[in-house]
Amino acid sequence: MPDVDVAVIGAGAAGLSVAAISAGLGLKVALFERGEMGGDCLNTGCVPSKALLAAAHAAAEARRAPRFGIRLPEPDIDWDGVRAHVAGAIAAIAPNDSEERFRAMGVTVVRATARFTGPDRIEGGGQRFAFRRAVVAAGSSAVVPPVPGLAGLPYLTNETLFDLTRKPGHLVILGGGPIGLEMAQAHARLGCRVTVVEAAAIAGREDPECVAALRPALEADGVALVEGARVASAEGDPAGIALVLEDGTRIAGTHLLVAVGRTPRLAALGLEAAGIAHSPRGIATDLTLRSVSNRRVWAAGDIADPQGLGPRAFTHVCSQHAGIIARAMMFRLPAKLSYDALPRVTYTDPEIAQIGPTEAELRAAGRADLTILRWPLAENDRLVAEGRAGGLVKLVADPKGRLLGASVVGPGAGNMAGMFAVAIGRGLPLSALAGAVLPYPTAQEGGKRAASEFFAPRLLSPGVKRIVGLLKRLP
Repeated sequence: MPDVDVAVIGAGAAGLSVAAISAGLGLKVALFERGEMGGDCLNTGCVPSKALLAAAHAAAEARRAPRFGIRLPEPDIDWDGVRAHVAGAIAAIAPNDSEERFRAMGVTVVRATARFTGPDRIEGGGQRFAFRRAVVAAGSSAVVPPVPGLAGLPYLTNETLFDLTRKPGHLVILGGGPIGLEMAQAHARLGCRVTVVEAAAIAGREDPECVAALRPALEADGVALVEGARVASAEGDPAGIALVLEDGTRIAGTHLLVAVGRTPRLAALGLEAAGIAHSPRGIATDLTLRSVSNRRVWAAGDIADPQGLGPRAFTHVCSQHAGIIARAMMFRLPAKLSYDALPRVTYTDPEIAQIGPTEAELRAAGRADLTILRWPLAENDRLVAEGRAGGLVKLVADPKGRLLGASVVGPGAGNMAGMFAVAIGRGLPLSALAGAVLPYPTAQEGGKRAASEFFAPRLLSPGVKRIVGLLKRLP
């Protein structure tokens, strides 16, 4: 008989969810983790980055207090205090992901690198297990581009950025995606000089109308944006480190953060020994997240490549994957992955939230029959009252009024994402949003107003006006 029912590789968001569900259902589980319990999200990703952003937001609000008639001095940034806040956030959440908690569930936790030794065999830390099922949730790591000279320099990634004991004097960030932009704004608001170098345009995956509202906000915080700039080489500098662009421009700073993307952690897993098909994009699976080549194995989180859709490096996707695996692997129920209503948020100020595909992605997929609805958040009463008015809600619908995608830029845009994700995922018509009764005043009213724009031309048409004119004669 197998030693365990389920072997899980990786104690990040996906692996912990699968292990907890499996153990809760009475299955015998082995969980392998070579690093910190909680994975990237807890230790070097979501939690520390959002804690740092919260500190930066507090500094920014102090500077903007005069708009309310409140005069405050320039914030005095205590870097040790900021670091203590970040560490405290991690420490407060860590018990939920701890080895002790999972051992108490009955999970065998192996703090070592795991490696497949056969189609149904795995070893780690000198221990060998046979398994009925295995779930690979080893996550991803920062991509380090092959820039000449970079390998020999002390660059930072998200895995080392939060270890800095001193505030950077000039933080140069290679990459203008979500991580790069969030950390750029956070450090600029905390008193660092910041330059972002991006080969294309910043926030390249997001709707250009949303990015147009973000760009000036970053620059107003002191972030220097160098877009459309390719790096030819990296070299040492008396200040610390420098990037040399293809046009000869030299950008020197005290620190360099590399934030150009993520790559699945495939090395050292022994996937070949288990006959697990994979590519640089991740482990090849079907839409149930089951390996296409080893039916005993599933993949979850950043390392999964379901039917060529590619990985989605978000913690909420890890939870989505765990739910699908639970239904498909444990209960043998129909369960298929869909990213049609997937939300993502860049937690800058203003935030950018994208739910489902963008307008450009839909048109690239051949959808020409699109209705575009917009509502400016400059007209939102709550944001006006808070002195934060500005931004946009943009909805993309089909001719019948079914919501296909939503793009939002503005303060707290991510708080609107759930409303649109439910509407898209459940196939609700725009009338459901337009007719919803929402508390006043909230920023979410912007979403309702945008949805109402779909019906405005019909309600105000000459024909409707004639009908109303006739009806008014009735007693």
